[in-house]
Amino acid sequence: MSDTRHATDLPTTIAHLNHTAVYASDRRLSAEFLAAVLGLEVGAPFGPFLPVDLGNGVTLDYYEMTDEPIQSQHYAFLVPDERFDGMIDRLEALGVTYYADPNHTRPGRVNDLFGGRGAYFADPAGHNMEIMTRPYARP
Repeated sequence: MSDTRHATDLPTTIAHLNHTAVYASDRRLSAEFLAAVLGLEVGAPFGPFLPVDLGNGVTLDYYEMTDEPIQSQHYAFLVPDERFDGMIDRLEALGVTYYADPNHTRPGRVNDLFGGRGAYFADPAGHNMEIMTRPYARP
């Protein structure tokens, strides 16, 4: 069986994240919440999944789990600096507390890590979400 893809169709690095499942007790509530905060749209259901397209080739595919507790995960979103304030405004309009730190001890504040701005907040399923305008500087 031959591979019919052209070289231009292949990733330019070893691997690209395409999608990941995000567990939620109410997939619609969680997907719509994140889409509202980030200024995105919820896609059409795809089997048991409800996707939020992040616009970079990656989707978060919300999957409803009602028979066991949701294990909290961390999801970090690199966002344009010019859209950050709008996201904070939407969190405030939704009555969601945001924090400058991942442990949620500095409410109503943003951080200035790596020369950018960032904030953490919980989604309806209890996941620890992060928006940041600069990627982490890694050694």
